[in-house]
Amino acid sequence: MTTTSGSPEHDGGDLAELRAEIDALKAIPHEEIVNPLPHDLEEREPTPRPTDAIGSEKWDRPDDEESLED
Repeated sequence: MTTTSGSPEHDGGDLAELRAEIDALKAIPHEEIVNPLPHDLEEREPTPRPTDAIGSEKWDRPDDEESLED
């Protein structure tokens, strides 16, 4: 590779911006890069609520009896 005598030596000053961009990209979790969640979908995501434990349902009782216990 040859250099021209008219161009100054590269001091690496412009690499600071590139390094900052690389660091910002490294801060993003891998899963978010591979499978991003759209922002509007994230806002509409429902709030989780507690549920009954598995196996605690009383399948042999009518629905109206269960609602009286709650």
